[in-house]
Amino acid sequence: MTVQIVSTGIAAVLAMVLVLQTGAAHAHGKVAMEDDNCMRRIGENMIHLSAYQPQLDEEGHYCTDIPKAGNAILVIDLVDPALREMPIAVKIGKGGKVGDGEIISHLRTAMYGDGVISTQTTFDQGPYYVQVTAEGIPPLHYEYHLRVEMVNYANVFRAAIGPTVGILLTLLLGYKLLRSKRFKAWLAARGKKKAEDESI
Repeated sequence: MTVQIVSTGIAAVLAMVLVLQTGAAHAHGKVAMEDDNCMRRIGENMIHLSAYQPQLDEEGHYCTDIPKAGNAILVIDLVDPALREMPIAVKIGKGGKVGDGEIISHLRTAMYGDGVISTQTTFDQGPYYVQVTAEGIPPLHYEYHLRVEMVNYANVFRAAIGPTVGILLTLLLGYKLLRSKRFKAWLAARGKKKAEDESI
């Protein structure tokens, strides 16, 4: 009976941890467009940034956290058709904000009728920014702050939540089990049976 209670409790904890970790792993693909941290919005005009490092992971795509220094392909999607009819310029610079450090790449103003801007850049470790300017009236300025080969403590914290909750629930269930009258009665009966067996 006690083994069954413990097994059920552990199964419930494992199921909860699995749900939490699955949710964290697939968060980027399941969130609403407005909640996607790769999206930038000014009024009704939206753009989306994806970064790829096919030399490291052919399937992986990133946004503001790029895992390794080296070559990266940046793809900017002009989500709203209106932006495809505006001249667009892109600057990529080193530093935590626009104006810090040197400009490492500059795509001159051009029209992107297909809605896709693609460029390849080489990054060192550290912070960078991407500034996208749509020359409308008034001009629209979008910014992304990139972290290349840097620890993102927010993501580390989020990844640790599932296992931590699982451990805490396991400890709580174990404590409640040890304190339960049924468990104490079971232990007493087992001790009594063991004593009787030894006296025979």
